[in-house]
Amino acid sequence: MRILTHRKRAGERLIRRHAINREREHIHVTTGDTVRVMRGEDKGKEGKVIRVYPKTGRVLIEGVNIVKRHRKARRPEEQSGIIEQPAPVHASNVMLLDPKSGAPTRTRVRIDDDGTKERLAVKSGEAIPRNRTR
Repeated sequence: MRILTHRKRAGERLIRRHAINREREHIHVTTGDTVRVMRGEDKGKEGKVIRVYPKTGRVLIEGVNIVKRHRKARRPEEQSGIIEQPAPVHASNVMLLDPKSGAPTRTRVRIDDDGTKERLAVKSGEAIPRNRTR
C-alpha cells in the first residue's frame, strides 16, 4: 500500500468550491426598493433601485448619479449623440425608506412561522415587502 505524502485539507477544497460566493457582497437593498442617497454628490435624492450588482456592491437608482455618455449610432437609422443615464452608486451610501413614515431606516430580518424571511424596518417595526419588478 502506498503511503500518503500529501493530504488535501478540507479548507482548501471549500475555498475553491465557494470562491464565487466569496466574491459577492451582501447588499441590504433589492430591485424595486425605494431608497434615499445618504452620501455623495446626490445626497438627499430618492429613487427606485433598478438593478443590483452583487460583485461590486453597487446599485443603480433611477434619477440618481446621472452621467453623460457619448453614444455612436450603430445602425444608419439610429442617431448618435450625448445620452444621460444613471450610473451605479455604492450600496453603503444608500438607505432603505420606511414604508410607514418615509424616513430612512436600517433593516432587520424576522423568520415567520412558515419559515419565510421577512424584512422589518428598525424605526417602525413595519414589514417591508420584497417588490422585485423587472
